[in-house]
Amino acid sequence: MNEVEHLKHAAAARALEYVGNGMRLGLGSGTTAEAFLDLLGARVRGGLDVVGVPTSERTAQKARALGIALANLNDAAPLDLAIDGADESDRRLDLIKGGGGALLREKVVATASKRMIVIIHGDKLVDTLGAFPLPVEVLEFGHAVTASHLAAGIADLGYPKTTVTLRRRPDGSLYKTDNGNVIYDCAFGVIHDTALLSRVLSCITGVIEHGLYVGVARTLVIARPEGIEVIERAG
Repeated sequence: MNEVEHLKHAAAARALEYVGNGMRLGLGSGTTAEAFLDLLGARVRGGLDVVGVPTSERTAQKARALGIALANLNDAAPLDLAIDGADESDRRLDLIKGGGGALLREKVVATASKRMIVIIHGDKLVDTLGAFPLPVEVLEFGHAVTASHLAAGIADLGYPKTTVTLRRRPDGSLYKTDNGNVIYDCAFGVIHDTALLSRVLSCITGVIEHGLYVGVARTLVIARPEGIEVIERAG
């Protein structure tokens, strides 16, 4: 296990301390969330009784393989906890998520939970969001038209140099989410007003969801070589 993998497991282990018997859990996607699944699976095999709602088909497959009971969100909501990673977080607990492509289901699950716990290693904590390109999930029908509206809306907010790039797979084929939508990655560099940007993106016709989380996460667990830091969002 390299240092980054060790830090992911350390953050996941701390998040696992919040999990109690009988809880309904939102199970995130991505490598850090998978580290949490590995630890949760071991606890389940030891007798912990929980039920999970996965945020992606990949997470569902891994959870089943680990023996974690799964449920439909419609039946399980409201969830007690959602545990997920992030591509970036600032100290206000605003996030960029969706680098792995599961942003829509991740946000649906997070907002159906009483508490969202985000687990990251130290490199993903930033002063200002935006270095990581912001994923925006878009309806495939007319997606190029939606992308032009997206670029115009972003430019009107004072980000004229932002690039809006259609996500493709390594073989050049169109990337599609578990929901059959496409993703545009928006490279801002720096996002000056996360709340304003979130509102504007959500109002563009054809945009299904975006990976900017404002006021959603409640607890941030940061793993560094020197130890764990936990930040709780005020209010």
